[in-house]
This record gives sequence, C-alpha cells and structure tokens, in this order.
Amino acid sequence: MSSYEDRLKALRAQLVRQKLDGFVVPLTDEHMSEYVGAYAQRLAWLTGFQGSAGSAVVLPEAAAIFVDGRYTLQVREQVDGAHWQYQSVPQTSIAAWLKDHAGEGARIGYDSWLHTRAWVKQATQALADKGAELVAVDTNPVDAVWPDRPAPSDAKLVVHEDRYAGKNAAEKRADIADWLVSKKADAAVLSALDSIAWAFNIRGKDVERTPVALAYAIVHADATADLYVAPEKMDEAVAKHLGNAVRIHDRAAFADALAALSGKSVVADPERAVAAIFEALDAGGAQILSLRDPVVLPKAIKNDTEIAGHKAAQARDGAALSRFLHWIAVEAPKGGLDEMSAADRLEAFRQDTGLLQDLSFDTISGAGPNGAVVHYKVEEKTNRPIETGSFYLVDSGGQYRDGTTDVTRTIAIGTPSEEMKQRFTLVLKGHIALARAVFPVGTRGGQLDVLARQYLWAQGLDYAHGTGHGVGSFLSVHEGPQRIATFGGGDEPLVAGMILSNEPGYYKTGEYGIRIENLVLVEERAIAGGEKPMLGFETLTFAPIDRNAIVTDLLDAGERAWVDAYHAQVLAVVGPQLDGEALAWLQAACAAL
Repeated sequence: MSSYEDRLKALRAQLVRQKLDGFVVPLTDEHMSEYVGAYAQRLAWLTGFQGSAGSAVVLPEAAAIFVDGRYTLQVREQVDGAHWQYQSVPQTSIAAWLKDHAGEGARIGYDSWLHTRAWVKQATQALADKGAELVAVDTNPVDAVWPDRPAPSDAKLVVHEDRYAGKNAAEKRADIADWLVSKKADAAVLSALDSIAWAFNIRGKDVERTPVALAYAIVHADATADLYVAPEKMDEAVAKHLGNAVRIHDRAAFADALAALSGKSVVADPERAVAAIFEALDAGGAQILSLRDPVVLPKAIKNDTEIAGHKAAQARDGAALSRFLHWIAVEAPKGGLDEMSAADRLEAFRQDTGLLQDLSFDTISGAGPNGAVVHYKVEEKTNRPIETGSFYLVDSGGQYRDGTTDVTRTIAIGTPSEEMKQRFTLVLKGHIALARAVFPVGTRGGQLDVLARQYLWAQGLDYAHGTGHGVGSFLSVHEGPQRIATFGGGDEPLVAGMILSNEPGYYKTGEYGIRIENLVLVEERAIAGGEKPMLGFETLTFAPIDRNAIVTDLLDAGERAWVDAYHAQVLAVVGPQLDGEALAWLQAACAAL
C-alpha cells in the first residue's frame, strides 16, 4: 500500500470479492460532517487528495474524483491524472458520471452511513436508466483494504460552560421539546455533531480543528434525551452537567435504538441525517417527519452572550494577527521566510494569547502562485519562499472558548505590479459594498452575492467560491444554514444574530491570489423615514488591510471613508493590546488613505 496506485488496485480487488462493479467514496462521516476524524479520511487515503470536500467513484476500468471550483488546481497537484479523471461540480455529478460510465447490469456499492437519502434516490434513478443498480454494503470496502486505519478518537467530552453558551442545556432541550409538540412529533434525531455539541453544551476533540465529539442524540417531546457516545468519553463532570434527564448509551447502540422507535413520530433531517438513519426508522415502523434539525437555526442565531464572547475572541485574535502582520512586514523583505515558517509564526502569536484551544482550520499560507489555490494546504513539497514583488495570502482562524475566528489578509511583499494592485482594489470594493449593504428583513444571502462580485464582473473577472459562510460559536468555522452565494446554498433568509464571512477574492492561476475576509454580524438597522424593517452588517474582525496594495484613485469618496473608518476601529480595538514597534507599525498601517 506504499503508493496510491497500489491502494486503487487493492480496492478494485476488494470490489471483486464483494461482487461489486464499482464503489462511491465520499469525503464525509456518519454525521455528514465537512471536517472529519482521521478514521473517516477514506478519500485522502485512497487518492492523496487533501481538500475538505470531494468524492470519488471507482469502476473496474475507470475512476473519477469530483471537486468544486475551490479545488480545481489542488486536485491536479495531489491526485494522479494517470489513474483518476478530474470532474468538476456542479457542472457534473456522481450520478451523471455513473450514468455515462457504469456498465449494463453493474452493481455499484455505497455505504448508507455516508450518504443522504436524496443522493441515494438520485444515484439509484441514474443507474436504473442504465440498467444498473445501487447496492448498500455491509462492509465498506475501503475500510477492508486500509491496513492501518486509525481508530475513532477516544478523547473525553468537556462541558461548554453557560458563561460561554448563554443558555443552559436544559433550556435548549425544553425549546426543542416545544418545537416537537408544535410539529406533533414525539422525538427528533440529532446526528450533526455541531448540533449535538450546541444542544447539550458539550464540546470534544474528536475532529481536528472543530471542537465536537462523536455522538448521536434523540431528543423527546418531554424534554428528556438519549445521548449515544462511547462510554470511555464520559466522566463525572460531564455526567453531572447532563443530569438525570439525559440518558447515556453506548454509541454502538444507536442503530438499534432507531429501530425501536416503532409507532413514534420522529423528525429526521434529510440534509444532515444519513440514509442509514432513515432506513432504520423505516424498518422499525416509525413515522418519519423529514424536517430540518431543530437545532440548526437557533445555533445560527447567536444570543447576546455568544455575540459578546465572539467580539472578545475577535479583539484578541485581531491583536495576534496584527502582531504577525507587523512581523512579516519586518522579516519578509529580508528573505528567508517561506509559507510553513510564516504559518507556524502566526499560530505562535495566537498561542501567546494563552486562550487558544486550536486553530479553526489548517492555515492557508499561500505565496505567489500558491495563493491562487483557493483552499491551499502547504506541505514540504509545495512550500514556497515568500518573495519580494509578490502577494502572500494568509487565511487563518482560531478556536477560543468564547468564539471562533476566520480572517484572510493578502499582503504585498515589496512592490506589487499595477495589475495586482488594481485587482486587489476591485476585490476591496466588493468587500466594502457587502459590508455597507442594508437590506429588508427576509433577504437571502444569495441576493447579496452580486454586491461583492460587481466590480470584478465589470472587468470580466470572477471567483469560483461563495462570498460568505456562517460561523459557529466555538464550533464549526463553516456553519449553516446561512450563506452568501449564488450556488450551493444562499437561499436562507438572513436574521439578526447570524455571523457570516465577507470574503470576495480573485485568483490568477500560476501567479497570485487575492482574498479579503472579515466576519460580520447581521444586525437590525433603523432607517429614518423607512417603511420596512431592515438589516445590515456589523464588522467583527479587526486587522489592517494592506494599504500598499490599494489603488486609492479607484475608490470613491464613500469607499475611502469606509477604509479610514475601519482602520480607525482597528486602531481602537487592537492598539491598546500592542506596544513598542508593533504599535507604531499598526498606527502607520491604519493611517488615513
């Protein structure tokens, strides 16, 4: 198994043993997580792909890997095109590809614990049109040939204290129970890890960069709950925190518990619960209500305590990032820095706060052409020096008990070209347009996306990712349901209390990348003489935007005023946390345009 070619051959041999003509390998786990534990990194093990979203299909004579526009460059660098066809979504899909490539009468395997019911239906129909069938497996064939597959984490659960949560777990269960009564339902299945973490005010260390624990839960209309978690993950403090109204079971007992809900009206989320959960409920005779997980929206709408905590985390994180920006301004012109050393130094500045629990994702540290790889992950073999006359893009964040941060800055090393500065300014204009947006209650994120793209579009330019994603409260850095995007979501109405990113970008393949990202809070806006309730954004992230990359003449008076006001806020929030040369640098970096 020393090469990815060997692994592909081994999987094909295993498919023959399981009497299958193909298999689908998604990058997810039994909880439909975006970021997964090492034990669930099947796609990476099989193909070498290190991105956070993708899928693969293996047939006897062909294999394909499916990624979206964020990973167009990365997949070609990490996955061997001699063995894998590169497929772009949403332009194509696994179902469409299988319809074209599966043989007549083929049996295509899938793991029902790793796919949604909607995907199973779509793929089943596509294969039926070809005279082939989709077959659920009892044993995942990748697991069968992965000799050193890691075991799931056995890290202990930890209590997320009320002083950070702002609402105790019993109150949250009572709210879920009231919702169940309103839907005439007896219980709700919670399988999304961040939903369970939020509802029970617990956190964990089972997934790198996301403080969640591997568990399932069933919450009942009487406000009691059953939590399914490996026994070794519990301790006395967590048991006391959960109380007698939460019954604890081994995680392995969850499937049987679903089958035992006979005659009950049970809510399961078709987007977040895997097909196997629906199949177990069906088999047990439960009446299934396909409704959104009742935790999703309350989790997205932050309470006052969570908002205050997030602002405290942002102020702390902004100071760490500003120290880093000062450091790189001093050290980069000397030469000798590279992507890895810069990322390590940035993490060290965050560690110096004494409150960092983890990074919120692997730092994207992209110098020159690597900055054009949207979700670039630096490795020894790709590590580039940070060179004069280039852009250095750094997208990073921290997990603190009071909040989760995510911020991108693009830094001009030396003197950038006029084209680089012009395109940086176009991205900045889009960022400002979104930051200043005022919109009626009920507006969806997708309706705002064009604000950030308009100046790039006017020059025949664009970027292949969404403009904004939701962010959790000491939880996932990518949190739904809110998004600012015209594809892959963006149809959720924005509500006061939601936190999103504002991150337009531009990427010139082989040369440089640009992204400017702050987090923003949706807030109510009173408009004098207005007739409708309105919303806007409060910017939460505070770190300088590189003035050396801005073509000031391309900004109108209002945009220049926004930049100056933003930098004045940065100085007010971050300045008191710095001293000496770092403070002097910050004052210069925040000077009026």
